[in-house]
Amino acid sequence: MKKVQLLMIAAIAVVFISSCKKTEDPQPEISTPQFQAGQTITSDTLKGSVKGTLQSGKTYYFYNQVTINDGDTLVMQSGVKLLSLSPNAQLIVKGSFVSLGTKDNPNWITGVDAYNNPSKYKIFSPQDPNVDPGLKPSGMLWGGIQCDKTTKLLDIKFTHLDFAGGTASASNPPSGYTSGSLLFVILFQNPDGFLIFEDNWVFGTSSDVIRANGGKVHIMRNSVEKLSYNDGDCFNVKNSSIGDMAFNLIVGTAKGGTKASNKGTYGSVQTQINMYNNTYISGGWRSVDPDRGANINYEQGARGYAYNNIMVNCKTGFRILENPLADTANCRYGYNLSYGDSLSIVNRIYPPTHITKPNSHDIPSPASFYPGFPATYTLGQIYSAPALVGANNPKFVNYPLPVTGVVSLYNYIGTYNFHLASGSPAIGSGFTGFTPLNATAAVTNPYLKATVTPPSIDLGAFPTDGSGNQH
Repeated sequence: MKKVQLLMIAAIAVVFISSCKKTEDPQPEISTPQFQAGQTITSDTLKGSVKGTLQSGKTYYFYNQVTINDGDTLVMQSGVKLLSLSPNAQLIVKGSFVSLGTKDNPNWITGVDAYNNPSKYKIFSPQDPNVDPGLKPSGMLWGGIQCDKTTKLLDIKFTHLDFAGGTASASNPPSGYTSGSLLFVILFQNPDGFLIFEDNWVFGTSSDVIRANGGKVHIMRNSVEKLSYNDGDCFNVKNSSIGDMAFNLIVGTAKGGTKASNKGTYGSVQTQINMYNNTYISGGWRSVDPDRGANINYEQGARGYAYNNIMVNCKTGFRILENPLADTANCRYGYNLSYGDSLSIVNRIYPPTHITKPNSHDIPSPASFYPGFPATYTLGQIYSAPALVGANNPKFVNYPLPVTGVVSLYNYIGTYNFHLASGSPAIGSGFTGFTPLNATAAVTNPYLKATVTPPSIDLGAFPTDGSGNQH
């Protein structure tokens, strides 16, 4: 642990605290002290190698690869807009990148036209995926945040990351990609580094929101919608990734929602991820792989706890994979609610093609559709439960259940409200007898450290005490 703390101190040694100054942009003056690294960046256009601080309330632009070198730090104070002028715009992080938006003064990284004309890009009604501007790689407006193996810290809070992705260039693909491959919104590759991603919004991607090939991760209270055309998981981690994914609202993924695998040799530790109090809506319907399209997924030697989640109209239920085999001896799960508007959905709450074991504390109770459960239950048992269609409605404050129309096209958040209304079966039905992994605890700076929300007795991302997702 001392070694890790020293690493963090070295990574942000140049950082000091200053008061924010009045900016030239028409933004209200902010009196709250702001975090700063190095010198304030005076140019409004980023290019080449950069370090220092983007000042609160200002607007900046970029049009090509912008690099934060190993040992350097780039900070976005609150209320900063970083707008791309070209789909070639990317952040290449070899050192540390910090975006410190706040609930009242969030940050933005997106295309300049999408920021100025959001209704042209963000459509909040059922759309054909083939023409939806939020789903095609050709519609992405910047190339994401691509971290090298030397990245010490990626710390993003209350930031809008819209329309990120596209394809890796043939002439200069980022580290970890080959020419022409789909770009993730975020690629993280340092098993000894820290990835803090909390309270953010993501709209429109070409592939995964986060792909972590190792790292100490904290992914909490984010809202994601319209993810990828046909080949993208939301939060997807590989070997040597440790941490928590909790209180996230994930709507309309192409494939899975939260996924953990020990695949690869990126470090020397086993992947361990807790996935709790998430809400998954209409996931998996655009997956090129017909067996995928889940909400929660553990595979190939990964372990972790998955409790208190709500899964609504997802193509495939909770997946514990048998080939390659997850670390089933150390996977713990239950107290999850599943809802479906069709027989095909409810008949795959426990996918018979995989080895997810029913839990007696789940909603609906397995005893209601597995005759003789648990005494006569066999792993992978096929069942048919027409009585479950439309049953166990989680009673969101504002969302059309049952869905009238094609469930796969309700892949957006828009003005829907996924808080729990009075009388919801999700209220008070959770399990709190476990502790978050808090893998980024070594980051102790009050501006940078993660805010870890413990499990809630209410299911889903929006517990009634207001402690969860803040959107």
